[in-house]
Amino acid sequence: MIVLLWGHPALYAAGCPQTPDYGDAIVTASIGDASTLVPILASDSSSQDICGLVFNGLVRYDKNLNLEGELAESWEIEESGLVIIFHLRKNVRWHDGRPFTARDVEFTYRKLIDPNVKTPYSGDFERVKSLEILDDHTVKVTYKEPFSPGFSSWGMWIMPKHILENEDFGNTRFSRNPVGTGPYKFKEWKTGEKIVLVSNRDYYEGRPYINRYIYRIIPDQATTFLELQTQGVDEVGLTPLQYARQTDTPFFKKYYRKYRYPSFGYTYLGFNLKDPKFADKRVRLAIDYAIDKDEIIKGVLLGLGRVSTGPFPPESWAYNKEVKPVSYDPKKARELLKEAGWEDHDRDGWLDKDGKRFKFVLMANQGNDTRKMCAEIIQRRLKEIGIDVEIRIIEWATFLSEFIDKRKFDAVVMGWGLSRDPDCYDIWHSSKQRPGEFNFIGYENREVDSLLDAGRREFDQGKRKEIYNKIHQMIFDDHPCIFLFVPDALPVVHARFKGIEPAPAGIGYNFIKWHVPKEEQRYTRW
Repeated sequence: MIVLLWGHPALYAAGCPQTPDYGDAIVTASIGDASTLVPILASDSSSQDICGLVFNGLVRYDKNLNLEGELAESWEIEESGLVIIFHLRKNVRWHDGRPFTARDVEFTYRKLIDPNVKTPYSGDFERVKSLEILDDHTVKVTYKEPFSPGFSSWGMWIMPKHILENEDFGNTRFSRNPVGTGPYKFKEWKTGEKIVLVSNRDYYEGRPYINRYIYRIIPDQATTFLELQTQGVDEVGLTPLQYARQTDTPFFKKYYRKYRYPSFGYTYLGFNLKDPKFADKRVRLAIDYAIDKDEIIKGVLLGLGRVSTGPFPPESWAYNKEVKPVSYDPKKARELLKEAGWEDHDRDGWLDKDGKRFKFVLMANQGNDTRKMCAEIIQRRLKEIGIDVEIRIIEWATFLSEFIDKRKFDAVVMGWGLSRDPDCYDIWHSSKQRPGEFNFIGYENREVDSLLDAGRREFDQGKRKEIYNKIHQMIFDDHPCIFLFVPDALPVVHARFKGIEPAPAGIGYNFIKWHVPKEEQRYTRW
């Protein structure tokens, strides 16, 4: 369900002109800068935001979360599921004017499986037995075995062979000056300040109505809110406090539109499972008992979210509703810690074992007030049971490159945004622990590995649901992390932007159709 505040979608659309005007710019804000604009290396949300406008995949999800063609105009899938033949669009050009062809698809595939390219997305493509170019606009993909996420995996952004063929992906200008086929072209990137895109007048789906997309880097959410109040930012995700209490004013009702819908992801407390402190499951379970998640939902999210129980959100068909969250029980937490050998032997108020205090550093990224407040609640609750927690808030790019990718952390508060297909192999499979890959907490469970493999081989959704329900239960039982909550998405958009049509996919799926009437446009230059 999507809720639109301060207006009814039908009435809102009814006021739009029949022929939208071109022009204007949209200014959005992010707490962190992008790390790379090489599509197959882009794993952080900021990099993905930009890549999603510059590049296209062969397929994508429509507003109702059904897969549809993007660079592929049609396809055939053999009954066995082992072969997919993609027929590519013939009217697509790269931003430098060169035609898009099957050779670009083959090149992207080759780089995805190249062991010298540190991409976190290789797992989906290592199952491919062969990729054949049948002609300039037809490719045949054959899998080694049935692979149910295979079709959706071709939503991966395609890269230009003629530019990147001889490039070192770890050191290429392309990472800061990309050329794609998407609705927007790259214009400039001022590190730590902004990334600017301009509309692609030759886009195969038609020129986007909004001329420029300006992605401002504002590391602090309070500063971003001040920018909203001066109309220096047009679109951003609100914090729960901003959504519930700080935007119910005549100014915001006049100049902005608020939306609310369930996000497809979750926030969690992740442990470095290679750290001896967290190797004992009893310790991780004790920490779960010590955290009052209802306190987080009510006090931090202000009710704009739900408690999470595992790797799938409630909106996923793979969600196991039989898995119940651990209730707040500090007494049980102390008992489990005592069983694991953690007691206050020296009577100083802190738990210790073998003469060492139970102390760890909890990291979160700068600019995310929700995660910071979660960390503070976790710190306070764990102090009550004798665990000493130090909080460190780190700038986003540094947080990822120096701590997450290098596994230099004790514990982190982070979040996952998920694909609509429940395949979570890249996050939970024990083989995905190389630097830059997604299983950075170091989770290993051979039975879960087998189930993840089985889920990829099965096409029947009912049978896949049984598999993923087991995965949900087993990961929850293992407690490799503490699943905290599924937040609501709370975007706000300046009221001059028309054509926004809320749908199950959210509001951004039809961004190229957003437009501003000429008399309301604020930015004129390109």
